Amino acid sequence: MSKVVIIGAGIGGLTTALSLHAAGMECTVVDRVPRLSPLGVGINLQPHAVRELTELGLGDDLDAIAVRTAIMVHLDRFGNRIWSKPCGRGAGYNWPQYSIHRGELQMLLLRAVTQRLGDDAVLTGHALDSFEEETDRVTFTLRNSSDGTTSTLDADVMIGADGLYSTVRSQLHPGEGAPIGNGIRMWRGIAQWPTFETGATMIAAGSNSATKFVAYPIAPPTDGYSLTNWVAEVRSSDPQAVADWTMPGRLSDALPHFEGWDFGWLNVPELIAASDPILEYPMVDRDPLPYWSTDKVTLVGDAAHPMYPIASNGGSQAIIDARVLAYRLRTENDTASALRQYEKDRREPTAAIVEATRNMGQDRILALVAQRAPDGFADVRDVLSEEELAEIEASYRRTTMYDVDWLNARASWD
Repeated sequence: MSKVVIIGAGIGGLTTALSLHAAGMECTVVDRVPRLSPLGVGINLQPHAVRELTELGLGDDLDAIAVRTAIMVHLDRFGNRIWSKPCGRGAGYNWPQYSIHRGELQMLLLRAVTQRLGDDAVLTGHALDSFEEETDRVTFTLRNSSDGTTSTLDADVMIGADGLYSTVRSQLHPGEGAPIGNGIRMWRGIAQWPTFETGATMIAAGSNSATKFVAYPIAPPTDGYSLTNWVAEVRSSDPQAVADWTMPGRLSDALPHFEGWDFGWLNVPELIAASDPILEYPMVDRDPLPYWSTDKVTLVGDAAHPMYPIASNGGSQAIIDARVLAYRLRTENDTASALRQYEKDRREPTAAIVEATRNMGQDRILALVAQRAPDGFADVRDVLSEEELAEIEASYRRTTMYDVDWLNARASWD
């Protein structure tokens, strides 16, 4: 039975722990923060990720705290409808798409890990300093986040699930440099807000070629109100900011870009102003790596393939990584073969998604609406051709990479 250490207790790291446990392997999750708490804002889980969490026995728990996203709608900045598509079960998948608070998802995964693996399965307050591979083990040094003392431990396998600034990745690929920005600033927030549209609708207005606003509910409604997540994207010529998910943003910076964005059923400036705190983050990723793995070390999630938040796929791909990695470690003859096969399964598909999110095909088409109809429109077919409308859907397919029939028919990784 292999002993595995996972660096990072985010969505990817905790899902990896649950998947390894289901496959009969021991593991410990290590995280630098002294205490894990439900931080962040909203994310989406695509059906291909929801399937994996359901097969881990978390389907009912997810359904209790998340929203089954029913439809994705693109609008212009006046609220006129450009294009829409059904999501999850409405699109034919056997599993829903969920919109959920990222911190609540992390806490759900954490509870499952401690219940199934034990209270000592997650070691907080310790950061990875370095690691060294030996013939039969990985030896690594942890630094206590509170007093700076170090300790040396070992494992059969080390998994880097430590995010955008992964220490594991940086040791595998020294000198890589800072994350790569595309010039888009994002402000994010959540607020209790009157339920709009179907109550399970995600809307995206405008285009991030200039200014874009995304909003969707992330918890079941109460008395006509839903906890609503929003993202404001503005292309900027300012120098690239440091990518830190906890960096506070200023209302005075975000609001001027959305003056007059009132759709009748949703007043964008009022929703932004109702949120406290507001977070600011640059849209960044990293170039795909030539390899993720050695004989005893590999990467999952943002440590392996950070991507732009286009088509809501980053967290979902981390969950897929976790499940495939556990499957390969359980079924291959030795650790080195398992990590090579896992990388073969996952590295090229995720690199293709990184490239597709950089291409932003749907936003290029949406930007044409603002160019051709700057004062709005009555019928989008007076603005876009059928081929241009079809390209929006094709672009989403490229950034999720999962066909409905294929996913529904695919054998379980259990």
